[in-house]
Amino acid sequence: MAVEKNRRDFLGMAFAAVAAGGGLLSLGAMKKSWDPLPSVKAAGFTTIDLSPLKDGDFKVFEWRKKPIFILKKTSEMKKNELRDVKVSGSDYTVVIGLCTHLGCIPDWKPSEQIFKCACHGGEFDASAVNTFGPPPKPMVVPPYKIDGTKLVLGEEGPEYKKFLETSKA
Repeated sequence: MAVEKNRRDFLGMAFAAVAAGGGLLSLGAMKKSWDPLPSVKAAGFTTIDLSPLKDGDFKVFEWRKKPIFILKKTSEMKKNELRDVKVSGSDYTVVIGLCTHLGCIPDWKPSEQIFKCACHGGEFDASAVNTFGPPPKPMVVPPYKIDGTKLVLGEEGPEYKKFLETSKA
């Protein structure tokens, strides 16, 4: 009978060891599934060199799978001290290029100097502020940091923090 008890104890301890090992492997797999993918980490920051842009140039970039509109303003375009991004003495409009009504992608109309949403006729001025139609608010300015003539999207620099403070007031 003593042999039977020792065998039962051994089987219990072996089962407990296997269950504990399986539990640790499961926890490790769960933690790994919660970590962001390397592609997501890499997409977190995008650096854009603004030096090649000439006055009036409009470019579309991609950041976190969203279109980013960058417009280098000319001297004739109305300046918006609260929303314009100033880099090396030039004013830029930098926004996530999605209409704030239903998320459509507006077109830049250089002759009229407006962003026009084809779906419901919403219009935004050159600073991406809603001026006509159903969009309830201006286009969103992504977090940015200015590094010389480069714009780093995804990082909150002092200029962006100042923009957030002034836009809340």
